Amino acid sequence: MSIRSLRSNWLHFLSQEEVHQVHQAVLRVLEEVGVRVEWRPALEVYQQAGCRVDFNQSVVQIPEAVLMSALKTAPSNFRLHAPDEAFDVLVTLEDVYTVAGSSALSVLDLDGNHRPATLQDLVDFTRLIDALEQAHIMHAMVVPQDIPQAGFDRILFSTIMQNSRKHYYSQGLGGQSVEDQVKMAAVVQGSVDGVMRQPVFSMVICFISPLVHPADRVQEMMTCARYHIPVWLEATNMMGSTGPVTIAGALVEHTANVLAGVVLMQLLNPGHPCIFAVASGGFNMRSGSYVASSPEAVLLHCASAQMAHFYGLPFQGGSGVDSCIPDGQAGYERMLQAVPMSLAGVNFIHLAFGMMDQLLTSSYEQAVIDNEILTAAFRLAHGIEIGPETLAVEQIKAVGPGGQFLTEDYTLRNYRRHQWHPQLTTRVAWDEWQRLYQGKDIRQRANETARQILARHAPQVLTADQAREIERMAVAFQQRAVQEARSG
Repeated sequence: MSIRSLRSNWLHFLSQEEVHQVHQAVLRVLEEVGVRVEWRPALEVYQQAGCRVDFNQSVVQIPEAVLMSALKTAPSNFRLHAPDEAFDVLVTLEDVYTVAGSSALSVLDLDGNHRPATLQDLVDFTRLIDALEQAHIMHAMVVPQDIPQAGFDRILFSTIMQNSRKHYYSQGLGGQSVEDQVKMAAVVQGSVDGVMRQPVFSMVICFISPLVHPADRVQEMMTCARYHIPVWLEATNMMGSTGPVTIAGALVEHTANVLAGVVLMQLLNPGHPCIFAVASGGFNMRSGSYVASSPEAVLLHCASAQMAHFYGLPFQGGSGVDSCIPDGQAGYERMLQAVPMSLAGVNFIHLAFGMMDQLLTSSYEQAVIDNEILTAAFRLAHGIEIGPETLAVEQIKAVGPGGQFLTEDYTLRNYRRHQWHPQLTTRVAWDEWQRLYQGKDIRQRANETARQILARHAPQVLTADQAREIERMAVAFQQRAVQEARSG
């Protein structure tokens, strides 16, 4: 099934005056505080564009004129290509999509075991996510712990390319990592030129809060600019720890952090596709840990969508769930995010499938449950169709007072289109639930669904020769990274 379009922009938490106030605060932070950019070649690019640069402190201060000039060239609409063009994603400021989970180190498997993630888990999670209707962009759900960690991203790239038809939201370990991934993508797309024209992957660039762009991330940005690889410029603060404790203050910090990255990308390659991205959340003062799902985090992400759209940039938000198992808490935490984010026009709801335990664990069962929750959320975001056919005046006249609509052709004609039909949720009374489902709860039913998908869904994306070559390259690239790590 190809990617559908869902346009939604119903819910705003900031007034236009408040958006303007946030913007003015962001301008002050960029110009008066600045961002630490830990790579001299990038500092030189900023300086040449008219920014104030302290090379000793690696801090760049960005004037309003430079920011606004960069935003003029940053596109609002573009396409994220997939190995199977039926799964291409058309990026706009209105459409809403999802991005799968991200890089958990552990899994909650289908036998109920919590254990370190393996390479086989990466294969299986990729096949599972590829089959889920509401999962639109692929991400590596786990980082396998049974492979060397140096250069692990190359193994992720090869594995995803062999097991998914969808656009890949990739990650890197420096500029060389991006180079290697371009070379592997060229096996899939025929040439490096083919990759540059229609890259089937994009790269997330993870900044540090408050206001730091590490050298490896900046090198990735500069390499992505050279090869025209779309970038997700992602800042992650924790309110009260690495960001201000107030929602508004955290909004200002990560907005300034991201926009500094947008400026560099546009200076390097005007018109380069950039997505404003955040994974910010709260901070548990008792445990010292990240809080993924809270009302405050949801408000922060929805407000960030407004700011991104104010700047003409598509937006990615989302922060997973905190529950450690697929229980009632996990359900309400996912719905707490899915409904307002889809209504608020979060263009890409990230960490949307199976991410639990403060992003440390991926759950097969929860991924299936999340697909169901997102289907319901997107039905809400779709809204109500108003028109002569849906208002049904002629149908009401035909039935008349005291009549019934059950056997009418109108009902049969419109039932599937206008009513949500869940696949996992039960809607029967107790005795029927026992008869049809043997009293199994939603987690048990999700377990069965996941097993069924994994038993039958194995997309053949590459030819046998392509699969062998991309795997050979990934192993060679990783071995080089391991040797470099050992040599220090």
